[in-house]
Amino acid sequence: MKVNLLAYAGGLGVLYLIAGLLPVQATSALADSADNAKILKSTVQIASSNSDATNSNVSRKTELISNSDREQPDLPIANQVNSSPLLLADDAIEQVTSVSQLSDVQPTDWAFAALQSLVERYGCIAGYPNSTYRGNRALTRYEFAAGLNACLDRVNELIATATSDLVTKEDLNTIKKLQEEFAAELSTLRGRVDTLEARTAELEANQFSTTTKLNGEVIIAAIGATGGAPDRNDPNIILTNRVRLNLNTSFTGKDLLITGLQSHNFLGGVDGSGSLQESLGLASPVLSASSARTSFEPQFAGVDPKNLSTIGANSVQLYKLLYIFPVADKLTLFAGTAAEVSDAFPTITPFYGEGQESISRFGNLNPVLRVSGGTSGSGLASAAGFIYSFSPQLDLRALYGSVNANLPSKAGDILPGVSNTPLGAGVFSGSSVVAAQLTFRPSNSFEIGLNYANSYHEINILGTGLTSSDIGALAGPGVPLGTPVKLNSFGGTVTWRFSPKIALSGYGAALFVDDSSPDIDASTTFTSWMVGVHFNDLLKPGNNAGIIFGQPLYRTDASGAAQLAAAGVNRAVPYHLEAYYRFRVNDNVSITPGAFVLFNPEGDSRNETTTVGVLRTTFTF
Repeated sequence: MKVNLLAYAGGLGVLYLIAGLLPVQATSALADSADNAKILKSTVQIASSNSDATNSNVSRKTELISNSDREQPDLPIANQVNSSPLLLADDAIEQVTSVSQLSDVQPTDWAFAALQSLVERYGCIAGYPNSTYRGNRALTRYEFAAGLNACLDRVNELIATATSDLVTKEDLNTIKKLQEEFAAELSTLRGRVDTLEARTAELEANQFSTTTKLNGEVIIAAIGATGGAPDRNDPNIILTNRVRLNLNTSFTGKDLLITGLQSHNFLGGVDGSGSLQESLGLASPVLSASSARTSFEPQFAGVDPKNLSTIGANSVQLYKLLYIFPVADKLTLFAGTAAEVSDAFPTITPFYGEGQESISRFGNLNPVLRVSGGTSGSGLASAAGFIYSFSPQLDLRALYGSVNANLPSKAGDILPGVSNTPLGAGVFSGSSVVAAQLTFRPSNSFEIGLNYANSYHEINILGTGLTSSDIGALAGPGVPLGTPVKLNSFGGTVTWRFSPKIALSGYGAALFVDDSSPDIDASTTFTSWMVGVHFNDLLKPGNNAGIIFGQPLYRTDASGAAQLAAAGVNRAVPYHLEAYYRFRVNDNVSITPGAFVLFNPEGDSRNETTTVGVLRTTFTF
């Protein structure tokens, strides 16, 4: 609801007011009824009164977000819930004492004399902070009633201070007639103010915090699949859940501290047992990496990859702890001990939204963002970085992430070269990633993101969770799991909204993997691409849909001790086809049926064509 502040006075000004010549002083939409009550109360008191409003939208300057339903600024922290706003104050109106203070009012204006009288005779005109008056705005009868009331207060004040020579008899007669005519509106306005004041008092007495807001997302989904590896029975349909609660705190109105809690009942553990992917026979032997993963499934379900300890189903975890703060007009910094690459980098594609859009892990994000557990779903890394805005159309973001920053030393080996803390230890000595993204928006309908990531892993993995080849990235009998590797990853994502309701989007990625051991010489290249069509408001406002086709990560080159595939694999290019439709039940509930089909799953033609069906219900608050 828009709330308008009016500033008017009597006399000749009242006559101009009737003719609709006086402007409405407007503020932005307010975040809640407490702010509304303050604003409305100010309109029936004195013309120069104003109220501060708290805006709960994400600051575009920092573009942090998450990207939650991806109706979020560019830093998608829970997109669903991962996006949380920096708080900004609305502009306040300011009293003027001379009509010359209003830059858009000229002596040649036909209402100049009336405005001059109202400003200099009665002193009850307010202007905007940029010294404008905006005199061509329309007003409603309620706005007129509020302005009339402010005028009456000013006239009464003048009479009380014995300045009756400023108010003529004709003025008073006119005001009396107006007061009688608008008695019903004035009475209604007073009633609304009283109601809002009562609600404000109740909210203030029961508010959770003056600096912190709570939002959440609950996903409940049924998942079924058919196909998979040869001689495997189809797994049973499973019912899963994921719950996320975010506490978003601002101390200055421009900074943001995000504290996120999560629980889920996905299974997996170190060997992947209990996971849908393992049941299909399409998972890696360790940590169940697979192309059959759903979008809302954590990469390391049932296990903490830092120390391989077991995590029980629906255990509460701290999955997000991140602080974002501006240090200059164009520069924002962020740091946290539980963060993901997608917290800082705009995802570009409209298919991102683990609880709202694409139902597959493949369709959500460019693989380069997922390298090194960059989007593990469990806030795997400690990270720090910056966002620099060259202009509203161009910005650069970069971060350094360390997976085992809280561990002072490595544990003993459980396999040759693989310790019980397989990703290493320390801020600078364990597995780490340096990532950057250049985002370019030449127009409102066109957006490009270019990505680069340089990673080091203590063991032979990609860390994307997108393919069974993720574990043992350098394939071959001469390259064991304990071989450290370094990755240089390049990617690009493009979205073109050629109409308000239809967008074309796609990405491409290339991951170059080399050994980082003096004893082995091996390298390999993975590629992936995706194209899709996204529909807004399909059939009904609020309902979205998507069709996606592409190639999951696939080895296209190998040299040295590395091989293109393990022994016995019939190499074939894998493909992914997906369709989903999201029904918006109301502002807080959506239901998404969808399915994706895998051709030559995991790049092996021996595997049967696999279909994964999902019925996802998402609750947000």
